[in-house]
Amino acid sequence: MKYEDFLVPVLGKGGVVSPLKNTQRDDSPVYKFVDDNDRILYDVSVENFNRCKETGEIPVSFEKAGPKENIYFEPAKTKVGIVTCGGLCPGVNNVIRSLVNQLSYRYGINRVLGIKYGYEGLISKFNHPVIELTAPMVSNIHLSGGTFLGTSRGNQDVEKMVDTLEILNINILFCIGGDGTLRGAHAIHQEIEKRKLRIAVAGIPKTIDNDIDLIQKSFGFETAFSIANDIIRNAHNEASGANNGIALVKLMGRDSGFIAASAALAIQEVNFVLVPEISFDLYGPRGFLKILRRRLEERHHAVIVVAEGAGQDLFDNAEQEKDASGNIKHKDIGVYLKAKIKEEFSAKGIPHSIKYIDPSYIIRSAPANANDSKFCNLLAQNAVHAVLSGKTDFVVGYWNNEFTLIPIPMAVAKRKRIDIEGELWWNVLEATGQPISMKNH
Repeated sequence: MKYEDFLVPVLGKGGVVSPLKNTQRDDSPVYKFVDDNDRILYDVSVENFNRCKETGEIPVSFEKAGPKENIYFEPAKTKVGIVTCGGLCPGVNNVIRSLVNQLSYRYGINRVLGIKYGYEGLISKFNHPVIELTAPMVSNIHLSGGTFLGTSRGNQDVEKMVDTLEILNINILFCIGGDGTLRGAHAIHQEIEKRKLRIAVAGIPKTIDNDIDLIQKSFGFETAFSIANDIIRNAHNEASGANNGIALVKLMGRDSGFIAASAALAIQEVNFVLVPEISFDLYGPRGFLKILRRRLEERHHAVIVVAEGAGQDLFDNAEQEKDASGNIKHKDIGVYLKAKIKEEFSAKGIPHSIKYIDPSYIIRSAPANANDSKFCNLLAQNAVHAVLSGKTDFVVGYWNNEFTLIPIPMAVAKRKRIDIEGELWWNVLEATGQPISMKNH
């Protein structure tokens, strides 16, 4: 990574005085404006500081998010579109509401369109309606889960989507979604650039799995593992209430096990955490079933949390299906593990009781908790500040407790995953007591 990789594109120089500046009083300043030179370091270690000092290298950093003193778009002539894509996630409605409120109340932009059902809403053949969004209309949507605008998965024709943006005279497009949505936003930006249009595209990271690279956390993640915390507590009650009781809880985590790991650390009642980042064997002296049997012999109950993408190497993946977004459809590791545990222990005459719980759709459809709600609002506000200053092809992020702007290509270059030699995973191992490895030599 180089310093230049993190420079966010801009449509042009800001020639409009921000309405935020006009509302300030000399004796009571409201905003501390930022400029393009305000940066947030990627690596804040002394080691990196000394290395850059010795080599003269410019340290990698992100542009700091925040309001600009001069903006690019003239509010009275600006029209905005908002689209939500991909799976549901706690907090989507909070983001929509905060975008509309920030645009309307702080910048005086009242022409805001809600694009229904994801990127499909930008394709004419689907004939999805477009909604005029106002602050009163969205005043209570944050109290409900899901998405007020609806969503969809799958790639759409980029040229046709940009055609629609032109027909609707949209100047700014906010894309709320995860990895696939952001890739789509970048493709839209490229087509806009090819046509030499002055349309800004901004991404707001929505991924319940917290797996977007270079972003400390994404909204909905904290709500997800908080709800999972209560579910695991009840699962523990089920397991401990029976002789050799086993509770098996499957949580979200297609390629990254952050929800499973964080929930286990929150409740401290989990004995095994199985995540996509670490493969394991079922059988053999160091296999999972052997370790589980030992746990039951010692404590007579066990709680297992498995991320949906864990253990996929245990299946025959000769015929891999893909969903509409192009993601590989994972086999159901939860149902598979339940069957294998029952088969193994029944064959060996080990009395046991196993309960399988999959709360995934309940969790992802829930409203955001208080802390996530706050985070959603701040992400949206900073996205509005940035895009009105002319920034484009960026996603608003969070790093070292500061809001940042990241070029979309850098954010989607790779998936963020648990570092199995890092602090988070070692904390999980300490909390669960599970072996470092459940692979046979």
